[in-house]
Amino acid sequence: MKIKFDIFYKDRNYQYLSDNSKDCEDKNTLFVQTTRNADFVPKVKSKGLEILHFTDLKKYFRFPPKIIGITGTNGKTTIANLIYFILLDRGYSCAMLGTQGLFFNHKQLKPKGLTTPTILELYENMDLLAGLGCEFLVMEVSSHAIEQQRIYGVDFSSKVISNITSDHLDYHKTIEAYRAIKNDFLKDEIQKIINLDDKNINFNPINAFSYSIDSNLADLYVKNYDISGAIKAELVFDTKSYVLDSNLYGLHNLYNMLAALLCVKNNTSATMEDILQSIKKFEGVSGRMEVISKNPLVIVDFAHTHDGMEKIFESFSDKKIIVLFGAGGDRDRTKRPLMGRVADLYAQRIYLTSDNPRSENPQDIIQDILEGIEHKDKVVIEPDRKQAMRQALRDLQGDGGVLLVLGKGDEREQILGDRVIVFDDREVLRQLLKEC
Repeated sequence: MKIKFDIFYKDRNYQYLSDNSKDCEDKNTLFVQTTRNADFVPKVKSKGLEILHFTDLKKYFRFPPKIIGITGTNGKTTIANLIYFILLDRGYSCAMLGTQGLFFNHKQLKPKGLTTPTILELYENMDLLAGLGCEFLVMEVSSHAIEQQRIYGVDFSSKVISNITSDHLDYHKTIEAYRAIKNDFLKDEIQKIINLDDKNINFNPINAFSYSIDSNLADLYVKNYDISGAIKAELVFDTKSYVLDSNLYGLHNLYNMLAALLCVKNNTSATMEDILQSIKKFEGVSGRMEVISKNPLVIVDFAHTHDGMEKIFESFSDKKIIVLFGAGGDRDRTKRPLMGRVADLYAQRIYLTSDNPRSENPQDIIQDILEGIEHKDKVVIEPDRKQAMRQALRDLQGDGGVLLVLGKGDEREQILGDRVIVFDDREVLRQLLKEC
C-alpha cells in the first residue's frame, strides 16, 4: 500500500508512505513498519532508509470525531448499514467502511476490499473523511484486523459486537484463539454494545450496554415478536415499551436491529421513537436476505458459516426449504461439514455447487460438505452454479416453499482457478426466473 504523504517528517518532506519495502527504493517514500512486514525491516535498514513505526502514524492523520466499530462472526455488514442509514436519516454527516467499500453521505468513495483495510489505508480513509466534515464513521472490524493491529490508535466512541461463533480457523487455527481475538476488542472501558444472549462474548463490564431477545436483564430487550413475515416486535428500553415495525426478515435481523438501535441511542440525542421511525424506512442490505422473487419465494444471502445458515433456516421453519450453496476454496475447511450438517437438519432439498473454489477442485469442496450430510438422498450435486440454480428453481415451482441461495450475497464475480468471471447470484436468478 502506497499513499500520498505531504507532511514534514524528520527534516525531510516525504511525498509517499508505503508498507511495501520495494516502494522505498524511491527516496521520496517513507517505509511504515507494521506487524505484517516486520521481517523486511533489516533489509530496509541495510539500505539506510528511514522507518516510521505504525504506532507513530496517528500524529500525522486526522480522524472523524466519532468512530463506531462493529465486530462479530455474523451481522457486521447489516448492523453497519443500519447504523449508517439511521444516522443519515437523522441528519448526521456519516461514513461507512467495510465489506462493501467506503461510503460517505450516500456516495461510494472506494470499492469493496478487505473488511477492515490495512492500517495505512485505514488512516488515509480517516483523514479523507475528516477533511470532508464527517461526524460519524461506522466501520466493520474483522478478527484479522484486531490480531494484526490494523485498528491501532483508533479512538472508538462505541464498540458493537453481534456474536462469536466459528470462522477463519484457517488463519486463527483454533476456535479458542478466534474467540480470544474477538473478545480482545472488548477489554477496555470504551462504550460497548453487547449481545447478552451470546455466551461466547466476554467483555469489560465498565461502560457496557446490552441487548437481548432472551433476557429482560438487558438494557434493551424484546418482550414479544413475530418473524412469520417482515419482523414486528415489542421492545422495552428504560422501562418503557416501544413497537418495532420493519421490512427485514429473520430472527438474526431482529438481533441486528437491536444492536443498531442501542448504538444510535447511546451515541446521539435521538429518541427511541425517532430511531424506530428511521428503521421502518430501511429496506435491507444488498445481498443480505435480499428477496429476488416473492412468487416463487427466492432469497439471496451472504451466509457462509453453519451458524449464519442456521439463523436463516430458522426464519423459514414454516416452509419447505430448498437451499443452494457451496464453500469458498483455499479457506477454512473445518466449517464445510458443519454447513452440510445444518443444511441437512433444516432443508428438504440441498443443492451443492461451487462458491469461489479458487485453486481447489470444486468436487473436493463438495465432498467436504457432504461429510456432514446424513440424508444424501436429498442432495443434488451440480458444480456449475448457474445450472444448479436452474434445477433448484424448477424444483421450487408451485411448491409454496422458499429457495435460499447462500454464500455469495452481493458478490458480482466468481473465482474459478486462475479465472475471475462475472457472476452475480441475483442477476442470474432474475434471468432464470424469466425462463421458468
